[in-house]
Amino acid sequence: MYDHILVPVDGSDEATAAARRGLALAKDFDATAEAVYVVEQRALALTRTDRESARLREHGESVLAEIESLAADIGQSVTTELLEGKPSARIDEYARETDAGLIVLGRQGMTGLGKRLLGGVTEQVLHRTAVPVFVVSAEKQADRDEFDYSRLLVTTDGSENADTVTRHAAAVADRYDALVHVLNVVDIQAAGGAFNAGGLNETFIERLEANGRDAVATTADELRTAAPDISVETAVEQTTSLDGVAAGIQEYVSDNDIDFVVMASHGRSNLKRQLLGSVTSQLLRTVDVPVLVTPRSN
Repeated sequence: MYDHILVPVDGSDEATAAARRGLALAKDFDATAEAVYVVEQRALALTRTDRESARLREHGESVLAEIESLAADIGQSVTTELLEGKPSARIDEYARETDAGLIVLGRQGMTGLGKRLLGGVTEQVLHRTAVPVFVVSAEKQADRDEFDYSRLLVTTDGSENADTVTRHAAAVADRYDALVHVLNVVDIQAAGGAFNAGGLNETFIERLEANGRDAVATTADELRTAAPDISVETAVEQTTSLDGVAAGIQEYVSDNDIDFVVMASHGRSNLKRQLLGSVTSQLLRTVDVPVLVTPRSN
């Protein structure tokens, strides 16, 4: 599934946490791992001397050396590369150049300018890349190198793009012998917004839930076909939160001790109009477990 895993780093705690998980994934999937550090083009442009430019590159080399040390600690080989340019563009370009099967990124980080911009870089990579992206938040136990992925959550809204998660979720679940939860969230607030008075009648809500049950059943069947030995549970949950589907997903993650979320970068809501992209973006800002985001269908 993942033959080559790309791990962009910047020296921040979250990027280092992501690197630990990326290296562990590479070991578990018998994949090659490559760490890259992007020296920002605009940071280089602000330097006044060659020595200042050299310091930026030396910092990048130091960060990459730390990743080499982390890899050695778990017996995983890793190659490193120092790049220059706009981080999101160079990460995407390099992922394509090296035929990476997965990009592993921290949710936030420090740039060469000392500003917390990797969160923006991560979102920009998600918008531009055709490579699955594994997004990691800061770890409570930052120095661990073994990870529990025994409870996996797949979110679906029944759209074609949401269906692209199946192959990746099945591979991860099969590798870690995980129980897979398949979830559809019915957003009552968004549904109510389509009507001008009187709220939602019970028949309409039942129809939304029926659509949700169809969506999770289809995804569950696809997962069982792709990985016959895995266990799958399905759920359709309502949310009345003003934060919508993302709040429903986050609540489910907490209530069911989910270790790992797999979701599509874009899709449709139950009303066929809300982009799952907005749900994905909101969830990535708040959830405390790793999220594997699969690209939209061609």
